[in-house]
Amino acid sequence: MSEERKPTQKSPTPRWRIVLRFMIPLFLLLALVGGMMVGYVVMGKRSMSEVFIWDTWKHVFDLVFAP
Repeated sequence: MSEERKPTQKSPTPRWRIVLRFMIPLFLLLALVGGMMVGYVVMGKRSMSEVFIWDTWKHVFDLVFAP
């Protein structure tokens, strides 16, 4: 009674897992940029061009964390 065993193979990683690993950080980045735009332009009533200026966010950081 000899049983033939097949060599075990790793199951291939499903494609959706690979896609999710790249999509989740992308969606988080888009949510961050979208939130900055909505908060600064709509709620703050400022111009859209100021959203991507580093000095703007440095100023906001200094205001929030000022001693």
